[in-house]
Amino acid sequence: MKKGMRLNEQTLSMRLERVAAQVPTGARLADIGSDHGYLPVALMRRGAITAAVAGEVALTPFRSAERTVRENGLEQRISVRLAAGLAAIRPEDRITAICICGMGGETIRDILDLDKARLSGQERLILQPNGGEQPLRRWLMEQGYRILHEDLLRENRFDYEIIVAERDGPVAYTAEELYFGPLQMRARSPAFLLKWQRMLRLKQKTLAHFARARQAVPEEKTQELARQIRWINELLA
Repeated sequence: MKKGMRLNEQTLSMRLERVAAQVPTGARLADIGSDHGYLPVALMRRGAITAAVAGEVALTPFRSAERTVRENGLEQRISVRLAAGLAAIRPEDRITAICICGMGGETIRDILDLDKARLSGQERLILQPNGGEQPLRRWLMEQGYRILHEDLLRENRFDYEIIVAERDGPVAYTAEELYFGPLQMRARSPAFLLKWQRMLRLKQKTLAHFARARQAVPEEKTQELARQIRWINELLA
């Protein structure tokens, strides 16, 4: 991002731009954990979506999303709701795409699982976990969601993954595919290979630390780490 360029409803971060690119044109969008409401407002200003719900569980971001929507004169098109997770969505919204960004993968999984009765199964899920991708992919597989698109970018020294899925089940992914991402594994982008080279170094350090640790590290924890290191080595070989 250029110095002095402020994030707002016109200039999304690179991460949110990549998320925005996966929202189908004309979608009725639910943005869960919308923060400032930048994503739905930007998409609405571009004429890319027809309606949106911005859901936020915390009062401060809820107020700031309300302000963003109001300042852009979009109160008729975007409903800002104070609600936990998918409770922000009502049947009459006829939502066709759901974005959940910037939380841990386990948190995203729990949000989806808690209120899965609110999902019609027709929606596209556009998810951007901060870590915890493996348990999130496992949930998607178990619920019959096929992964249609995966993206990885590095912004502010952090690796962000984007996972796009639609219910199309049943689907089966291997343990490695759940770990690395089935499409990422095939595409082997430079960003993906760099991420796993960094991860390999970190995991090798941790394993060495386990070996030196005075107090015993549970055997299964060491084995799990050794298995991940083996997978990464095979991936990069």
